[in-house]
Amino acid sequence: MEDILRQLVTYLRGMWLYRWWGLLAAWLVGAVAAGAIYVMPDRFESSARIYVDTQSVLKPLMSGLAVQPNVDQQITILSRTLISRPNIEKLIRMADLDLAITGKNDREELIVELGKKLQIRGTGRDNLFTLSYEDTAPERAKRVVQSLVSIFVESGLGDKRKDTDTARRFIEEQIKTYEQRLDEADNRLKDFKIKNMHLMGSSGKDYVSQVAEVAGRLAQAQLALREAENSRNSLQKQLLGEEPVLLPEAPSQRKVSIPEIDGRIETLQKNLDNLLQRYTDEHPDVVGVRRVIAQLEEQKQKEIEERREIAGGFGDVNSNPVFQQMKLAFAEAEATVASLRARVAEYETRQAQLRESAKLLPQIEAELAQLNRDYEVNKRNYETLVSRRESANMAVEMESSSGMAEFRLIDPPSVPLKPSAPNRMLLMPLACLAAIGFGLAVAFLASQLRPTFLDGRDLREVTGIPLLGTVSATPDPKRRRKRQRMNLAFMGGLGGLVGVFGLLTVALAVLGNF
Repeated sequence: MEDILRQLVTYLRGMWLYRWWGLLAAWLVGAVAAGAIYVMPDRFESSARIYVDTQSVLKPLMSGLAVQPNVDQQITILSRTLISRPNIEKLIRMADLDLAITGKNDREELIVELGKKLQIRGTGRDNLFTLSYEDTAPERAKRVVQSLVSIFVESGLGDKRKDTDTARRFIEEQIKTYEQRLDEADNRLKDFKIKNMHLMGSSGKDYVSQVAEVAGRLAQAQLALREAENSRNSLQKQLLGEEPVLLPEAPSQRKVSIPEIDGRIETLQKNLDNLLQRYTDEHPDVVGVRRVIAQLEEQKQKEIEERREIAGGFGDVNSNPVFQQMKLAFAEAEATVASLRARVAEYETRQAQLRESAKLLPQIEAELAQLNRDYEVNKRNYETLVSRRESANMAVEMESSSGMAEFRLIDPPSVPLKPSAPNRMLLMPLACLAAIGFGLAVAFLASQLRPTFLDGRDLREVTGIPLLGTVSATPDPKRRRKRQRMNLAFMGGLGGLVGVFGLLTVALAVLGNF
């Protein structure tokens, strides 16, 4: 530490020898700096404050119904990306700054300069933004800030509309695409069902359900067939035990009944009555039924004649009413048995077909499941896109009616009356300090270029030669008074430099107030 202090004292003593050089350099630099500060052009700053209100009454009410973008984030990004080359070029046209442009180089320089001088400052959560610009002309500074405010508001509204339109167009294109996919899926599913309708069944049930259903219906039909056969056998036994009664033919009993033919005639007569209620007498079905009834009547008449010849004048052998009813019931039982046998045969055929198709049905069911799955996916995406489109349309209507963000100009730009820069009251003291520092640097450099040994110790250390002694000068009053006068003159010169800068600072303060 002692060596450092001694070295520092050595430097200061060497600089003291060249103090006049340093003082002269300080005065020169101070004069140049003061003149430069005085001639610096005044710059005027114009600013405006904008508040972006992103709160809306409809926003909480329409939550979940309409698309609500993060407006705060959009505004923040907009404020950070507002100062771009396209916006600066637009600002140049709006503020009439291109009138003084003579070439491409001037235009590029102006764009770079505006990019550096334009400032947008925000307060974060409050959505309060300050737009400012400095220029040598106050009117021009105001025009630039006014144009920047207009660009800021237009960019906020225009970008939202542009994003909304782009999103709507994209959703419309996706909806059309999924409509085509749904049509194709419908056609594939329809063709598949038509192709495999005989294996899938009319209700679209799977293989296990179809087998169980056919087996159940077959069991029911077989049970009904056994019941009908038992009923028919019982009627047959009763019919065999009933003896026919032969009665003489009476004139009042000319009408003879043949149950087999009469039953068919009665059934056809009922069908004829039903057909006549819907069609005319010339309808082919009506004509056909009447022809069959006529044929049965003729057949009945022939059998009656044959029976009369065989009976020898007696009446119909089947004149017994009980016998006739039993034969009629037996005929109906036979018809029921035949019908049930046909039903059982049909169900047995279906069951056999299902058993033969056992290997194909799982593959068909898997393909059907895949088609249904693809169809459901496309349908779900289509419905989601339609819902999003409706939400986007509702959001557009909500923005057009109330607006999701409102730009409020709190402080409009104005023509500044006082310059904002340069701050000469601050620059003058700094210039004084810089001049003094430059003078110290000149004195130090001179002391290093022309070193002087001030004591014997420094001489011994530098040369390495033994020092036998030193010779000091005899004190002289005249030389001491001269030295004192020189020191006072130096301090006066240094104080004069500081005083001049102080006076200049005070003068600038007084002039600035006026």
